[in-house]
This record gives sequence, structure tokens and C-alpha cells, in this order.
Amino acid sequence: MTLQVVTSDKVRNPSVPLSNAIRSGNFIFVSGTTPHAPDGTIAIGDFEAQLRQVMENIKALLEAGGSSLDKIVKSNIILIRKSDFRAMNEIYRSYFTNGVYPARTTIEAGLANPDFLLEIECIAEV
Repeated sequence: MTLQVVTSDKVRNPSVPLSNAIRSGNFIFVSGTTPHAPDGTIAIGDFEAQLRQVMENIKALLEAGGSSLDKIVKSNIILIRKSDFRAMNEIYRSYFTNGVYPARTTIEAGLANPDFLLEIECIAEV
């Protein structure tokens, strides 16, 4: 099976050895997506802004690979603060227009960069 790296000029390229997304067959695998804006900035301390940036990054990657948010079949969300769970659900819900939400796991854990308040990875159909 052929692997295709998926990139978007709307998403910052990683500085570590990983691809933002990989298309394999009829699926796109999106790596843990961080709240970097395309210019590399982060809305430090602003959970809602970080979540919206992560979702916009995922949206851009999926569209670049021929998919969309509504085709996500599974997502994994890492929050560094359990107290952000309610706000996360409200904002996350608004990104799915077809009323079908992906299978999902949400955990509370630390992240490699102390400025990140969350990270999301997902798998979508093409």
C-alpha cells in the first residue's frame, strides 16, 4: 500500500520527525495536532483559542487529503486540565455539521510542550 504525506500551507510543518498526516488507502491518519497557528504562534493560556486552532489545523489537513471533518471515524483528545472538558465538548460539537460524531477517547495527561493545553489526533475516511 502506498503512503502519501498530507500537507497544507495552512498548517505549520513539524520540527520533529513526524508527518502531520498520512493518507493510506481510503484513510487519513492525522498525528497529534497541536495549537500552532501557521506562523508558529500559540495562544498561550487560552484553551478555547487553542482548541479552535487545533480543529482548524485538522480541517485543513483533512481537506488537503481529500476528506473532511465529517468523515472522521475516530479521534483521541488529550487535555492537560480536566476542567476544560465541558468547554471542549461545546466547541468540538460545533465542528461536526452532519450530526454524526466520531468515536472518541478523551484523557487528561501532560504534553511535551508546557504551552499546549490540548492535542487531538484522528482517523478519517477519504
